[in-house]
Amino acid sequence: MSKQFLGILAVIVLIFAGIFIITGNNKGSTSANSSSTAKPTAHIEGLGQSGVTLVEYGDYECPYCEEYSSIVKQVQQEFNSQIFFQFRNFPLVSIHQNAFAGARAAEAASLQGQFWQVHDALYDSSNWQVWSTANDPTPYFNQYAQELGLNLTKFKQDFASQAVNNAIVADENAGNKLGIDGTPTFYLDGKQISPQPTVAAFESLIKAEIAKKTAATAATSTSTSSTKQ
Repeated sequence: MSKQFLGILAVIVLIFAGIFIITGNNKGSTSANSSSTAKPTAHIEGLGQSGVTLVEYGDYECPYCEEYSSIVKQVQQEFNSQIFFQFRNFPLVSIHQNAFAGARAAEAASLQGQFWQVHDALYDSSNWQVWSTANDPTPYFNQYAQELGLNLTKFKQDFASQAVNNAIVADENAGNKLGIDGTPTFYLDGKQISPQPTVAAFESLIKAEIAKKTAATAATSTSTSSTKQ
């Protein structure tokens, strides 16, 4: 075997080794694949007097989430005293280029106590049409933050922070464990539901769950009272 052949073989091996290393590094470079020990977010509205919880896994750029957002808002307001409503991030970055950035904006605002205000601003139809299609949506996020009276310097720092990144990834990991593959995905007291985008569809499911929970609580109370006697 000639030295020239061995030299060519060595070069080929080095080239493939380099490709392997680059590919391996790229796999871990996206935000969604970042390792994180952060816990999923806990953005919750409502008094939850019935003990029923409605959870949405959403993507701010998703057109279906935007369609549902006004419906969900009405449902939140109607059942505010009775249920908890929780939102978790599930940006579909493979098809929505600005989705992760939108989640960053909401999470950055949450560190100044204004998660829901920015959440609503992102889903506002007039805003959504603009930032969701922008090559760079960050100027719009900064504008919303300013309009809401947030500390803009802190907002920008938090927007780019690892802590915000990790919070979103933790939500994604929780959604992946549930097998979520699209948005919006809703869970009512731990059971996945697929309501049509109407207030009536949500009302029917929520009222039924409240009635079920109320009956179960009453039965438990009766049983406990009987045991004590």
